[in-house]
Amino acid sequence: MPALTMFGRPSPPKPIRIEVFGKTDLGKTRDHNEDRFLVADLTRHEASLRPTVRTHDVGERGSLFVVADGMGGAAAGEVASQMAADTIYDQMVKTWGAEREPTAQRFAFRLKEAVEIANRQIHSYAAAHPDVRGMGTTTTAAGLLGDRIFLTQVGDSRAYLIRSGQAVQLTKDQSLMQRLVEAGELTEEEAEKSERRNIILQALGPDARVKVDLTYQEVRRGDILVLCSDGLSSQVKREEIAEVVTGQRDLSAACDRLIALANERGGPDNITVVIVRFDGEGLRPVEASAEVGHHVYPLIDTETSTEPVPVYRGSRPPEPAARSRWRVIALLVAAAAAALALYLSNRTS
Repeated sequence: MPALTMFGRPSPPKPIRIEVFGKTDLGKTRDHNEDRFLVADLTRHEASLRPTVRTHDVGERGSLFVVADGMGGAAAGEVASQMAADTIYDQMVKTWGAEREPTAQRFAFRLKEAVEIANRQIHSYAAAHPDVRGMGTTTTAAGLLGDRIFLTQVGDSRAYLIRSGQAVQLTKDQSLMQRLVEAGELTEEEAEKSERRNIILQALGPDARVKVDLTYQEVRRGDILVLCSDGLSSQVKREEIAEVVTGQRDLSAACDRLIALANERGGPDNITVVIVRFDGEGLRPVEASAEVGHHVYPLIDTETSTEPVPVYRGSRPPEPAARSRWRVIALLVAAAAAALALYLSNRTS
């Protein structure tokens, strides 16, 4: 709510300014790029990397950032990831842009709804085109409204928030390894090295319905948001991401350096990164008590069409093999139905 002046008139809101840049790269082993990204000023209905978007004050309708990592072979992954980015943006312009009261609650609902609609459209397109049947894409879409980021997550692309030089993962992978870490069967270090780390439990497209993980995070002055596909996160640790991004003022150069690091380590996948820096008097300064992490956003009952993925609250030490064997088997069986179709589709990106 705008502050009042001494004459009873609303004073203009203090500005929140963002700088943003994104880049995608083929990597060292792929023959085509199935990753896509999008950055947009939703107030002015502009999705591009033009100077007017790369640096802009956040308007009443906010801003949007998307990373999508397609899969399916041939051109299918490219089609799925492009459809995801375009549909989410188009839906936000259409439905969120028509909201009479631009509240945070409606913004979060419209963002989640846009991801669900993208899933249905990709699924329908694949069903009607046998040459791309089975295609899908991970999607991490972040919407900024005022001083809050709302994040929707499907798959294993990621969002990190870097504050005071420290990177914290805001999203949680919808993957088999993440479920095993949550159950205490693997440590995070073991999961990162596992040969099964690329088995995801969800993507946009393969199924008619999808569970969207909806979370939020308050941003502060000087915070930096990084969205990336697993072509980056699987090769470059979050501490290294934080070091590069905080040490390089130019966001384009920071993107180049992160991509170069992933390629120096083999570049086994397409690599995509979007970096957003937040500033302006409309943001509060960083305080020691300010929390950063995975916070589920609670939609009201009439707006909830899917359930969020359970919150990850830290891993327990792994149990001895004899005690944990049956728990591992049970988890693998439970996850197999969701993971098998994606795993057998020879995920290429």
